Amino acid sequence: MDNDTEQLIKKYALQNAVKYGKAPQVGAVMGKLMGEHPELRQKAKEISPLIGTFLKEIASGTPEEWQAELEQVAPELIEELSQRKEPDKGLKELPGVEGGVVMRFAPNPNGPPTLGSTRGIVVNSEYVKKYGGKFIIRFDDTDPVTKRPMLEAYDWYLEDCKWLDAEPDEVVMASDRLPIYYEYAETLIKGGHAYVCTCTQAEFKQLKDAKQACPHRDTAPEEHLREWGRMLAGEYEERTVVLRIKTDIKHKDPALRDWGAFRVVKTPHPRPEVGNKYVVWPLLDFEGAIEDHLLGMTHIIRGKDLMDSERRQKYVYDYLGWTYPRTSHWGRVKMHDFGKFSTSGLREAIESGEYSGWDDPRLPTLRALRRRGIRPDALRKFFIDMGVGETDVSLSLDNLYAENRKLIDADANRYFFVWEPVKLEISGAESTVVKPSMHPTVDRGVREIAVEQSVMVCSQDIRGAKPGDLFRLKDLYNIRITGEGTAEFAGHDIETIKKGGGRIIHWSPVDGIPVKVLTPDGEVEGIGEAGIAAEVDKVVQFERYGYVRIDGADGGVVGYFTHK
Repeated sequence: MDNDTEQLIKKYALQNAVKYGKAPQVGAVMGKLMGEHPELRQKAKEISPLIGTFLKEIASGTPEEWQAELEQVAPELIEELSQRKEPDKGLKELPGVEGGVVMRFAPNPNGPPTLGSTRGIVVNSEYVKKYGGKFIIRFDDTDPVTKRPMLEAYDWYLEDCKWLDAEPDEVVMASDRLPIYYEYAETLIKGGHAYVCTCTQAEFKQLKDAKQACPHRDTAPEEHLREWGRMLAGEYEERTVVLRIKTDIKHKDPALRDWGAFRVVKTPHPRPEVGNKYVVWPLLDFEGAIEDHLLGMTHIIRGKDLMDSERRQKYVYDYLGWTYPRTSHWGRVKMHDFGKFSTSGLREAIESGEYSGWDDPRLPTLRALRRRGIRPDALRKFFIDMGVGETDVSLSLDNLYAENRKLIDADANRYFFVWEPVKLEISGAESTVVKPSMHPTVDRGVREIAVEQSVMVCSQDIRGAKPGDLFRLKDLYNIRITGEGTAEFAGHDIETIKKGGGRIIHWSPVDGIPVKVLTPDGEVEGIGEAGIAAEVDKVVQFERYGYVRIDGADGGVVGYFTHK
């Protein structure tokens, strides 16, 4: 292959790496190359393995090194990246915002906030910051059984809201306000808009599907008030009675036909101040409808899959003479990195020991992301840029990591870390103290590493190496392999490596400290510089590995992998 083609491959690969902050796939580089130079398509079979060779070299580098090399070989591509128009991002304007807005995020606290709930926290709070008004956290904790609240989760939500710079102006717990819901239920019963139904679930479904009314539906309101009183007194068992809101029993959508508003639940609520005080609990559509009015919501953003909830709630608003808040909807967000998950499913997995806790790095919780070293500003920008639209969004966390990388890079000191370490004895090398920079672009001094006649290197870096192969120990010197586990000093001139086709590899002193990195894919063990132990609660960059938040250093370093 001619040198011009190799240079094209190199600069397009580097441009892609700089743009996305990670080594590209072969297809991405091939697409760019063939798009810009269609005359090369006939050589695609020859070019593909060559691209793979270049990408292996790029994968061993860092974003700073990619940027520097691209500036050297193709500065015009740096300029192209900076001039490329970004697509429209951010939050769309809301109608009817004169005088400010009142918006809420209403979680069920059956676990800590996840990436899914973070979108609701960030977007609603951001709109309140934009227009002024009030941001409310309302805990919809009226299901003591199926989505049983966790006592710790109430505080976790408020802690994470504060961390996200989204502290609420008001906090409401629905489980404190059942008497209010009872009052409105009685008003609706008296007005002939609600009734007590003792049909079994199967019986009511059969009637509903046939567009036929429950036989209790047209009983006088006074009779339903008496039955309502019996419900509140605990005279009915679970699953034997429901208070229903009257709608159009012949409505074309079965989900809107006489929907359930209250049911009997005799399991005590986990909050001690509530406990077994109540045996009749509102379903979410009723509780939410009442609260959104009483709390003065001006705008509601909800998933498009909850449009039926809005249609059901509007019956209550019409009966009570209320005006429904302005609503907008957003599509689902699928994160490739985590697949499908539910808070209740995660809770079961944690309790069974599959995960170490809610901050396990494999989980999509804010507690896990925070422990990994993700900054709140990165999360806010990630979700604000996503905007509000009804189109379903399928994302990789790479976009979030790119935002986070911009925030942490200047603060992250650099260190050597070697995983799957093997010892390499080096003949002809003198004992020395090497002084690599703490950071490649920010002047924070150097770290000192004493080196004798041996180092630790990654086994994969020298796997398959033959006698005579050249390597450069980063910031140290050149070596030539002489046998299995042995090498010899080969000078300091880096040009020797370039001309000889050698590679730069990282290393660690033999007397370094044990390091364990917890990653979404499992644990990675190795050895690193002693100075890492002084970085507890900080994010560092392990050179040629990635960013890691140092979680502890007792008896060895434990870090949480942040991202590449």
